[in-house]
Amino acid sequence: MHSAIRLGLLGEFNAQQKAHHAIPKALAAASEGAVETTWVSTDSVENGESLAEFDGLWCVPGMPYRSADGALAAIRFARTSHLPFLGTSAGFQYALIEYARHVLGLTDADHQKTNPRAAIPLIVPLDCGLAGVKARVRFIEGSHLRDAYRAAESTEEYHCSFGLNGRYRRLIESGPLCVSGVDDQDEIRAVEMDGHPFFVATLFQPEMAATPSPLVSAFVAACRRRHRTLAQVAS
Repeated sequence: MHSAIRLGLLGEFNAQQKAHHAIPKALAAASEGAVETTWVSTDSVENGESLAEFDGLWCVPGMPYRSADGALAAIRFARTSHLPFLGTSAGFQYALIEYARHVLGLTDADHQKTNPRAAIPLIVPLDCGLAGVKARVRFIEGSHLRDAYRAAESTEEYHCSFGLNGRYRRLIESGPLCVSGVDDQDEIRAVEMDGHPFFVATLFQPEMAATPSPLVSAFVAACRRRHRTLAQVAS
C-alpha cells in the first residue's frame, strides 16, 4: 500500500494558470507535506476506473479541458464510487453538468462557452463577471462547508465569468445535490452531494487563499480517511 496520500489533479497543467501553481501548495500546507499529487489529463480518463488508485480527486480550473467527456467521466467515477472530490471554478461547472446529465437525465445539458447552441445551456455567462473578485459566501447550516469553516460565511476569491443558469436552479435543488453556499444575491456558489463522504464543488477558488483554506483542509482530511480505510483493508 502506498504510504503517501495520493491525489489526482484533473485537468491539463498550464503554467500561465495561477491556480495550477496554487493548488499543490494549498494541499501541501493543509497536509504538512503528506500529499502526493499527480496531474491527470482529461483525455486519459476513459471510464474513470484508473482513478481508483487515488485517495481523492480535484477537478481544477482551466477549461476548456482537452476532453470534456473525460472530465465528466472522472467526476462521475468520483461521485458513484464515493471517491473524495473537490471541484473549483470550472470543476464546479462540470460537476453540475455531470449531475444534470447522469442523475437528472438532462443529457443535453452543456457549457455555453464550448457549445453556444446547447439545447440545455446549464452553464452560462454570469450577469456580472467574477474574474479577480473577492466576495462573501454564506454557508448553509449542516453543510460540509459550514463545518469546515466553523463559520456562517467567508470572503472568497473568484476567477470566472460563467456559472449556473438560474433557469435550472430548481432542478439542481430537487435531488441529492445540495446547495451549500450562496452569495449576497442568493446565487449558488457551492454545492455538495448528500450521502457522499466528500463531494464538494465551488465556483470560488479556495486554493487562492493567503492562508491554508479550511475547505482544502477538510478535503485532505476526507482523503486521509479513505487512505487509512484502504490501508486497513489491504492489511
